[in-house]
Amino acid sequence: MKFVPAGVVPFVALLLLQRRPVAGRALLVTGSGCPGHSLCRSNVQEQTRRQVALLNATAQDLFSHYLKCQGEPFNSESEKLCNPGSIFFPAFRVNRTSERKEVMVAMYKLFAFLNASLGNITRDQEELNPTAKDLLDRLHNTTKTTRGLISNLTCLLCKNYNIFQVDVSYGESSKGKSTFKKKQQGCQVLRKYVQVIAQAAHVLLPHLSPP
Repeated sequence: MKFVPAGVVPFVALLLLQRRPVAGRALLVTGSGCPGHSLCRSNVQEQTRRQVALLNATAQDLFSHYLKCQGEPFNSESEKLCNPGSIFFPAFRVNRTSERKEVMVAMYKLFAFLNASLGNITRDQEELNPTAKDLLDRLHNTTKTTRGLISNLTCLLCKNYNIFQVDVSYGESSKGKSTFKKKQQGCQVLRKYVQVIAQAAHVLLPHLSPP
């Protein structure tokens, strides 16, 4: 699989999910290396910080709206049905004392996975809840922010560390599953997302803070 930054060519391919788990090598840029600093905006570090903070601030609201639109039994049994223990999610083992390079790579893997998962969930909700405009708007806005974040992480990895290849894994596609299973997979992923984005923000933001 080949991917290039959203700022140059949109990350449409990241929305295509296959079987669980799917591994691939994301080529952040084409060619044999990083193209200098041309991918980066002057405020890329601040923009990345704000994107992570925004995703963290809106994650719980997205999960709550998702549950509301799925109906029963998800509203009354969310603790049981949305338990993310059985789903694949990329390991996130960095912390505030980890090297900045290690943190950036872990972040890229996390948000590449999340971007693909959001595409899967959005596709299902457009089919199952086509009139749920509020939820669909939140999903689209979260996906847009995530794509921008991936583009900025791509820039930072290339500019600061000359990293242009990252091994990534994606989750399980919901295609062909029952309505219940589609809804459950979505709520499991979003529940896990709420947990992980809080951890990601806690770890990443100090690395992006102004000196």
